[in-house]
This record gives sequence, C-alpha cells and structure tokens, in this order.
Amino acid sequence: MRAWRICKRRFGAVAFIGEGAYRYGGRWNSPGRRVVYLGGNPSICALELLVNTGEPEDLYRIPYVIIPVDFDVALLSRPASLPPDWKSYPPPPSCAALGDRWLAEGGTPILEVPSAVISIERNYILNPLHQDFDRVQIGPAEKFEFDSRQVKLWNPG
Repeated sequence: MRAWRICKRRFGAVAFIGEGAYRYGGRWNSPGRRVVYLGGNPSICALELLVNTGEPEDLYRIPYVIIPVDFDVALLSRPASLPPDWKSYPPPPSCAALGDRWLAEGGTPILEVPSAVISIERNYILNPLHQDFDRVQIGPAEKFEFDSRQVKLWNPG
C-alpha cells in the first residue's frame, strides 16, 4: 500500500519522528504520544492541511514537500468501531483515547482511520516507535505546491 505525508520542507528530515503529534496531540492521539499522520492519497493530505491551517496564505508562501510511504497491508490494523462523535470538531477525547489504546497495545505500526474531512477517504496513523517501523518504506521528499487560489476559500469574493 502507499500513503503520503505533506509537511513543511524545513521539517522534511524529521517528518517521521512524530514531534508535532507529541507536542500538540491530534484527532487520534493525545499530547505526549508520538505518531505520524499520513493520507491515503495526496489530495486528502492537502485537504487535511487546508482545514487545519491557522494561516491560509502560508500554504502557498511556505515551501512544502510530499513524501510517499509504502507498507504491506499486514502492518496495519483497523478499529473494530469508531466513537459515535469521531467526526466532531474540535476532535473529541474519544478519538484520542482510541488511538492511545492502539499505541498501548502495540499490535501494528499503522492504524487505518477515516478522514474527518471526507469520510470515505483513509488516513493512516504511523507509530514511529513500533518494533516493525523499519518495515515501512519512506520514499524521497519531492516539492509540493499549493495553488495560491486556495486562499479564496477563506476570503471569497
């Protein structure tokens, strides 16, 4: 399988240590837990960044990279069920609790979850501390550019 990560170019070399998730948490993890968020395709990665950015103009002013990630489907698990409020904003504690349990169980290095942006799309939560992390193939970073017209999403008219 292939997943993708888009990040600021300056963080490309450390894009797979889970520092941001460790510091701030995310939908599927509490602060203090290292995970890396991946998207099932470049488009959902871009949409996830679009909806989570605080400064929309930074998307086309700051250099970004996209990194492919290949892995065997045997390395992932899927939750048996999702909390009823999993799509809520801000992300509910129930989602972080699900991800935290997955991390604590340590069964697989990758958790497949739906995207809250488009629920038929898939995101992948990668545990960089898992014993099988070395079986995940991280490809080379390539330049990724957002189109400056996307700023119209925040300033229509």
